[in-house]
Amino acid sequence: MLAVTFLKIAPQLSPQFSDWRDLVVEEDQKDVEKVLAEFANTEVPSVAPSKERLFPPPDLYFDRTVKKVLYMFKTNAETGLESSIVPALTDHYGKNELPPPPKPSALKMLWEQITDFMVLILILVAIVKFATGDPDPAYVIMVVVVMNVAIGFTQEYKANKALEALSSLSVPRARVLRDGKVEDVDAGILVPGDVVVLEEGDMVPADLRIVESAQLEIVEALLTGEPIGILKSPNAIKSSSRRMPLGDCKGNAFMSTLVSKGRGKGVVVRTGLRTEVGKIASAITAQPAMVTPIQRKLDILGKILVLVSFLLCALVVGVGLAYGESFARMIKVGISLAVSVIPEGLVAVVTVTMAIGVRRMAQQSAIVRKLPSVETLGSVTVICSDKTGTLTEGKMGTEEAWTVDGTGYAFLESTKMDPSLGGLVLRSDAKRTPLSRDKVAPLMRLTMCVASLCNNSDVSKDETTGQWRALGDSTEVAMVIATQKLNLGTAHWAGQGWKRVGENAFDSERKVMSVVYDHQGTGVVLAKGAPENVLTRCTGVVTEYSGNGADFKIKPLDDAAIDHISQAAAEMASKGLRVLGVAVRTCPLGADVDISTLECEWNFVGLLGLIDPPRQGVRESVTSCKRAGIKVIMITGDHIATAAAVATQLGILDPTDPTRNRAIRGAELDLLSDDQIAALRPFPSVFARVSPDNKLKIVQALQKAGHLAAMTGDGVNDAPAIKAADVGVAMGIAGTEITKQAADVVLANDNFTTIVAAVAEGRRVYDNIQKFIIYLLSCNSAEIWVMLACAFANKDLPFTAMVILYANIIADVPPAMAIGIEKPEKDIMERPPRDPKAKVVDWKATLSILVQSFSMSVITLVFYLVQLPPGVKIEVDAAGNEVSVPPAILLARSEAFALLTTMQLFQGFISRSTHQSLFRVGLLGNKWMVGGVFVSFLGLLAGFYIKPLADWLGLAPLDGIMWAKVLGGLAIHTVITELLKLLIRKRDSKAQAALEQRQRLAAVANGDAEAQPLDGTGNETDNEDEHPSSSGATTTAANATGTGASTSPVTKPVAAPATLLSPRGYEEVPTSNPDADAQRVALVAVPDSPKQ
Repeated sequence: MLAVTFLKIAPQLSPQFSDWRDLVVEEDQKDVEKVLAEFANTEVPSVAPSKERLFPPPDLYFDRTVKKVLYMFKTNAETGLESSIVPALTDHYGKNELPPPPKPSALKMLWEQITDFMVLILILVAIVKFATGDPDPAYVIMVVVVMNVAIGFTQEYKANKALEALSSLSVPRARVLRDGKVEDVDAGILVPGDVVVLEEGDMVPADLRIVESAQLEIVEALLTGEPIGILKSPNAIKSSSRRMPLGDCKGNAFMSTLVSKGRGKGVVVRTGLRTEVGKIASAITAQPAMVTPIQRKLDILGKILVLVSFLLCALVVGVGLAYGESFARMIKVGISLAVSVIPEGLVAVVTVTMAIGVRRMAQQSAIVRKLPSVETLGSVTVICSDKTGTLTEGKMGTEEAWTVDGTGYAFLESTKMDPSLGGLVLRSDAKRTPLSRDKVAPLMRLTMCVASLCNNSDVSKDETTGQWRALGDSTEVAMVIATQKLNLGTAHWAGQGWKRVGENAFDSERKVMSVVYDHQGTGVVLAKGAPENVLTRCTGVVTEYSGNGADFKIKPLDDAAIDHISQAAAEMASKGLRVLGVAVRTCPLGADVDISTLECEWNFVGLLGLIDPPRQGVRESVTSCKRAGIKVIMITGDHIATAAAVATQLGILDPTDPTRNRAIRGAELDLLSDDQIAALRPFPSVFARVSPDNKLKIVQALQKAGHLAAMTGDGVNDAPAIKAADVGVAMGIAGTEITKQAADVVLANDNFTTIVAAVAEGRRVYDNIQKFIIYLLSCNSAEIWVMLACAFANKDLPFTAMVILYANIIADVPPAMAIGIEKPEKDIMERPPRDPKAKVVDWKATLSILVQSFSMSVITLVFYLVQLPPGVKIEVDAAGNEVSVPPAILLARSEAFALLTTMQLFQGFISRSTHQSLFRVGLLGNKWMVGGVFVSFLGLLAGFYIKPLADWLGLAPLDGIMWAKVLGGLAIHTVITELLKLLIRKRDSKAQAALEQRQRLAAVANGDAEAQPLDGTGNETDNEDEHPSSSGATTTAANATGTGASTSPVTKPVAAPATLLSPRGYEEVPTSNPDADAQRVALVAVPDSPKQ
């Protein structure tokens, strides 16, 4: 350990040792002392650590120079690794792949079905029946158990197979330098030290340290949520911390991100599970599986039923012994009561209902991985959705343009790459007639010239497939598409003699890009970028353009022109567009001209507004969620103003609803504790500039506040929150494998609107589960009350255990399964979500069960006692078995069985709605119910008229008079249930009126106390002043239009149409800046202008 101690002390003595301390992994390198001994006795520049002994640990090395990184990994940027060392590196670091998620084995799925609590109850009852010498009921119970297990296992197995079929990721490839040659290899064989060649369109195969960059930009939306390319550089980043936010690691490229522009090389520094993607995958695997509400509620219900069965057994045995009955006889009676308590069909019907829900969702492109997720999705109170690629299409399009003469333009089919689709129209043209190239105004032609030539991307048609393909940054691609729709692409301008001679690439500080062209001997600078950054470099505006080269007229840029441009930019930003400004100037040509000195004295030409369009039908889906009482929350890494504008377009932010009109930034969220986030009132509808950790905190805060949260998304950055949510929803096409593995539901069509259909289906499933629970417990409770009453009255029991089981199978399972596939009620998406903490058997269900079961039991008991002859008893032996049943008692038993079972069957029609009248719902609306009741009634008749079955059950045939009495009892029961539903409807009506009144009062209170809207002057800039709020958060100025200045804030409540509130309930609004020069910049602060 002496060498290790030396290694820890050495950096304090000499900086030359600082890199090597980081490279030691003590537990992995047992002979490190030998290496250090050599190192200590040799000059540092000439020593190379042993390839076999000292391997650099996985790290980003963002603070190391390229030379040091190459030296540490013993590689070369021009020739790469030697092939001979690769096996040793593979042995040490492992393969560059993420282990596939463990597939649930068939045996495990089968075991989970067998060990379900309700199934265990049934098995226990069967065992008791076998032990007491009564095997016939035990056989019937075991048939039910096998049916339950088979159905549940089959459906879960099919769901997992469907998910496997969704997998869309192919094996990634990589171009790697080895032995001086570029090889195209499987990315899984890469090792740290490999030099990877990156070009436009490539997927980064591992975590890299960039060693060469030529306009290299990488889209890291997979990790950060931002769809804009990040410019990469090989320069080391000096930092006092070894940790750096991913977005600031400009010298690194991360596994599974996409090269959108340029080219470069990078040294592999981390592979497999050690990459950023791998860390997220590990975090997902580490999270425990969640138990859904219906699982918890049915588990509680099952335990209650077990407790009740034991209590009833004990009660009946005690009463019987008090009357002088034998212990053996009373044990058999007690078991019969236990059988009555347990609804044998409950597990089967719940499983089948969820399975049917799975199939229906699959037909609507929602693949459910776990059956209980069907119900849980219908219970959600909040849907948290990623913006890019989920609420929006995830692809840019040039939506609008504006020129300094005040003319506004709109592009049709802006995101369609085929130039023959869409075109350009005047915004003032109500007929929206496309303009041909020769009809395009000169200033607009100049704007398109800049869009086409100040651009490094391309859109072309693949002659083999006939498909259009884009290569390059999404923002520039959108501009190329716009120019091609007007036949003003690069080919057109090249034909007019435009030749590029230089470029000053975009960087995050300047936020502009400029290129120099030679047009017939005249130098022309074409520029684009963030409008405020373009304006600061402008001294004039273009007033006229001849349509040829640099022949344009200008006038000075005055305050009126700045106001004019500012207003147009603000209007675009308020629509959720990313705004670009374009400018031109003439310049001298020559090799001695420094391009960077030409970024001044520009002349403003116009604006381009780009959009990541919302998915079709999303707004309607959000409206449906709102009607259903479900809050939709947008969670995005985008700028707050752009996010707010898009959210307003989609109806997620609603200025008319104080509870749905609040946005907050991730930076503010970081300053809040979990309790403070959960206590935010009103809870924000938009979270902007968030990190993956923020997303997880949001979901957990919602859950802590009592919400059932669903999280949707497609990128790796969404996966932890998707896993933690009550229901995780992943996109099947654009979603990564990690996201799909974390999700409970996968949308095969990547359509947010499918979620609404899934919610409706989930609500239908829960409604139907509750309906058939009411149905089953009503029917079984009726049996209990009859049996208890007879036991307390010391009368022979009307039903044997075998008869009860037979009744439960023919009268419970078929109608209950028909209820399970009942169509949704018309108001299913007009109701507020259920309280997640509410019991599956709430007050309404309890009332229905009690009234309906008492009705059936009292009617049955009266008919039985009237038919029962006085003074006649059933003869039993010492073991408690019935030896002889008098014919009169047999007939009374048969009539009671017919009456109760007929009422139970008709109860299936009554239970199709818990509150609507039977005469309104109808008898024929559910064909499965008609068929199920018909089949069950045939089974009932078979029990009376098929002699072997009748003898086995202990029943006798009934005559016409008895059947007439059965119909009379049924009529009485129907009247009672109709009166019950009338009472429920009246109470619901009063409760709804009271709720609406409370909501109106709450809206007024929120509007006065918390939802003070902005007056339209509030804004957000990238470097705003921050002030602590009362809740511990920092509050900064922000609004949906994004216009304004980075000026001194004044805290005050204000009022106007747009609302973006800080956690304390009001916004900080900046005052005017007296500095005229600064005001030039401030007037056009717009959301997240793209990087070109």
